[in-house]
Amino acid sequence: MAVEVVYRSSRDPERLFMDKAEADRHDKMLELAERLAEVLQKAVPSLNEQQVEEAGIYMAKNRDVFARAFKSQPDALAELLEDTPAEAE
Repeated sequence: MAVEVVYRSSRDPERLFMDKAEADRHDKMLELAERLAEVLQKAVPSLNEQQVEEAGIYMAKNRDVFARAFKSQPDALAELLEDTPAEAE
């Protein structure tokens, strides 16, 4: 019988990871998504809870693209229109 070490995100206990660093990255992404959802809910109160959660997760998964766009590279957002690999996760 083999023994496997698995890691679990504290924010997503159902998901298991084989690598601690990957679990930590996932946990940080979910933390950012949660904060983004809070900001979006306050900024656009007409959005429902599921919409702000999905938008927050999408933005957190694509944080590098959004960061470049906010740093005077708005064309970086075109990457999200061409290919959306973050949606597959």
